[in-house]
Amino acid sequence: MNLLTTEKFKCSVSTVLNKDIKQYGKQFLYDHLEDTCWTSSEGLPQWINIEFDDSQTVSGFSFQFQGGFAAKEAKIELHFSNESSPYEEPFYAEDINAVQRFKLKYSQVNVKRIKFIISSSTDFFGRVIVYKLELFK
Repeated sequence: MNLLTTEKFKCSVSTVLNKDIKQYGKQFLYDHLEDTCWTSSEGLPQWINIEFDDSQTVSGFSFQFQGGFAAKEAKIELHFSNESSPYEEPFYAEDINAVQRFKLKYSQVNVKRIKFIISSSTDFFGRVIVYKLELFK
């Protein structure tokens, strides 16, 4: 079950290409349309922040990048409702167009906020293009 379709949340991102949120904004990360995407500006790191209204259990996530603009080195940070230290886990995406699913080593409970931090990209200028983001219970 994709938490971004069943739960209320707020999303923020590090940058948007040319500040053109109507064409490349964060809302396209989770709109389920195949021809829309979030496109970052150049520069690293890039990040995506999801904050849920209610705490959630999270077991994994998936990304669909555009080949040539994928995350190379990245991590997920899970922040808990009790404000303890966040749980961090690195992930390594392939430079492909297909949806890539990542399972956390351990399901995490009471997750209030999730932050994906992309520290390197397959693009020379550090741009990232994401067609789809999903979070799994």
